[in-house]
Amino acid sequence: MHAHGPALHGDGTATFRLWAPHAERVAIELDGEPSELEAAERGWWRARLPTQDGARYGLRLDNGPLRPDPASRRQPDGVHERSAVVDPSTWSWTDAGWRAPPLEAAVISELHVGTFTPEGTLDAATSKLAHLHDVGVTHVELLPMNTFNGPRGWGYDGVGWYAVHEPYGGPHALAAFVDACHAHGLAVLIDAVYNHLGPSGNYLSEFGPYLTERYHTPWGDALNLDGPGSDAVRAFILGSALAWLTDYHADGLRLDAVHALVDASSVHLLAELADATADLSGGLGRPLQLIAESDRQDPQTVRPREVGGLGLDAQWADELHHSIHVAVTGEQEGYYADYAGPPDVAAAYARGFVYDGRYSASRERHVGAPLPADVPSSRLIGCVQNHDQIGNRAAGDRLTTLIDADLVRVATVLLLAAPHTPLLFMGEEYGETNPFCYFTSHPEPQLAEAVRTGRAEEFAGFAAFAGEVPDPQDPETFARSKLDWSRADTEAGRQRLALHRDLLRLRRAVPALATSDRRNTRIVHADASSLLVARHHSEPPVVLLAVNLIGAERHHALPEGWSVRDTLLGSEDEAYGGAGRRAEIVDGPPRLAVPPRTATLLNVDMDWAGSVVGGRSIPR
Repeated sequence: MHAHGPALHGDGTATFRLWAPHAERVAIELDGEPSELEAAERGWWRARLPTQDGARYGLRLDNGPLRPDPASRRQPDGVHERSAVVDPSTWSWTDAGWRAPPLEAAVISELHVGTFTPEGTLDAATSKLAHLHDVGVTHVELLPMNTFNGPRGWGYDGVGWYAVHEPYGGPHALAAFVDACHAHGLAVLIDAVYNHLGPSGNYLSEFGPYLTERYHTPWGDALNLDGPGSDAVRAFILGSALAWLTDYHADGLRLDAVHALVDASSVHLLAELADATADLSGGLGRPLQLIAESDRQDPQTVRPREVGGLGLDAQWADELHHSIHVAVTGEQEGYYADYAGPPDVAAAYARGFVYDGRYSASRERHVGAPLPADVPSSRLIGCVQNHDQIGNRAAGDRLTTLIDADLVRVATVLLLAAPHTPLLFMGEEYGETNPFCYFTSHPEPQLAEAVRTGRAEEFAGFAAFAGEVPDPQDPETFARSKLDWSRADTEAGRQRLALHRDLLRLRRAVPALATSDRRNTRIVHADASSLLVARHHSEPPVVLLAVNLIGAERHHALPEGWSVRDTLLGSEDEAYGGAGRRAEIVDGPPRLAVPPRTATLLNVDMDWAGSVVGGRSIPR
């Protein structure tokens, strides 16, 4: 399969490669000198020319305007201007022998480079890596790095899938950031968007049939993954994905909205990517991870290729977020209408997928399929906040500003005691209150106005998501979304950090919390306001999670033969800013008393094999 873009040979030359099947002539202007590319088979063009790192060049089809390379590695002057040659061999690396931790032991921190620090650069972000490692984070997940038009944005409107957004520091800065992460014991995941292109600076259709009108996505025309010419389009995507893993030493990719990759080929693009990534992993001698964002609840997404799966390593599990969010906020508008709070938290713990064939009222159809027991919950990425779930709200408000601190602590325990692989959104670990708004910087007035109008209309009629809708184009909307790192040094910030550190320490140290095997999870009780979940490992004791969401104490009878040994952690411990209340056994007859608005982790003794308590009673 052909590769796109320039290939450097180490002798001061590079072969420039382009797929332009409808062109009759292709010219390149390299540092101001024009040359012709030679036609090859099936619409490919190439030329080997003297060049060096940083050389500027553009491509011209027939007599058309000069365009950037579709596979440009750098756009120093923006998405409309000339590309620049990038030579990764000039970068210095110190990560020889680095191996990313497995997902079974992973804790992911998702961050947006532009708002993570006041400077909004990769170099500045490096100063916070020791903080993340100290909390217990193992993987840093970067929102899209690809270049897009304008200085500010989330990155999902990218048009340069091989190039690093220049305001963040460009390709050299990303390489240095990844190297620094590895030095701090942190793996790096990069959010990659291959389901659509942004509206400004997208010239792909001038070069060939990269897009198709046969399918559509919520963001416009879909990628041509299975029609005439699709071999080259698939190679374009695969080349981009593998470049993040090779050139930049990234440890994995988070693949955006894979349900929008419409592909009727015999081998789905994702399966082809999984195979290519596995081959690359073997060649590099280090693990590489592919994580999908998918709303289909399809087990085949993460099942091995050998059993007909796509072979991806994990997928986002928004259902755990939705269930916890409803439990602690009571919101049930929009997609939250499908969730019942604690009973669905229990379903996520015990079954993995909440919608595993259930009828969805918001979608008006049955959704999902059962997740087989041989697929551990470490393959499901759970959260209580992420860029989508915060930014999808009109004002971008975080959980810390929606509910009281005691319920935020309960949500934190529900996430970090789950068998899922946890994801934290930047600042969550210390209780950030600044919003994460939707922001853009489209220079085209018509496009900017369309975004403003569309954003306001999106929230009409949804009270829970509504409120004042900030202007995405206003630089102040972006500025308000930056982290306030001073909060981490306040008493409340230190207490929130202590809760996260202690919970993550317990996940590492306590086998019953470390396991992601759902067969080791049993639901003792689940109703609209409370939850008792037991988790175990081959060695005792069992860990019991006791949650009460209402303002009155709840009492529960434990199954016969169960006894509480001691308490591991309580969300209301004074070290975390609480009043010191914990669940405990009370007399006459012995019952477990769970204080109001608390979550407690207890060690209990029981005969797991002989217990009749199980997850089958969870409402479906």
